[in-house]
Amino acid sequence: MYIIVGLGNPGKKYENTRHNMGFLTIDRMAEEYGISVDKIKFKALVGEGRIAGQRVVLVKPQTYMNLSGQSVQEIMHFYKEDIENLIVIYDDLDITAGKIRVRKKGSAGTHNGMRNIVQMLADDGFPRIRVGIGGEKKGDLIDFVIGGVSKSEMELLREATVQASKAAAAIVEKGIEKAMNEYNIKEKKPKKQKAPEEAPAENPVEEEVKND
Repeated sequence: MYIIVGLGNPGKKYENTRHNMGFLTIDRMAEEYGISVDKIKFKALVGEGRIAGQRVVLVKPQTYMNLSGQSVQEIMHFYKEDIENLIVIYDDLDITAGKIRVRKKGSAGTHNGMRNIVQMLADDGFPRIRVGIGGEKKGDLIDFVIGGVSKSEMELLREATVQASKAAAAIVEKGIEKAMNEYNIKEKKPKKQKAPEEAPAENPVEEEVKND
């Protein structure tokens, strides 16, 4: 069984903000696989279903972002699942907006929700999917992550949640290594154009010197 947690803040105020990419990905998965995420327990909205024949639990913690670990700890204690079968999906400022990154394990970085989860579980050995919200960050950081988003950017971010949803399903179906190989595609850097080569200077014709 896999426990798939999407991080975010509850309430209409935060519904379509950059900080709610985890929630939006869970909503996408719920729609794709016909799973109702509407049961209130473990300080979260929870729904159970199947992906690729595997039992999954979709989770949206309702504790607000900075206390996400309280909910995740309760869920992991109840189901007694291996840490490798926990998948956490969240926004990441260090990744270009619209891109995703799958990792097998690692530190929480600067994300407060992830920090709280790692702290509460005393373990960082679980897969995670980071949804990029980086790019043109201006002004206060908090205002940026929970502030308004333009229509064009939201379309880009929603497309990223589609990819994050597919990546989570790939972990369930194929395992973390194959999912990383499939979704961690490096962006190709544009090739530098070579400066046009200068034509070699023509050798001056040497005049033949005749000896009289």
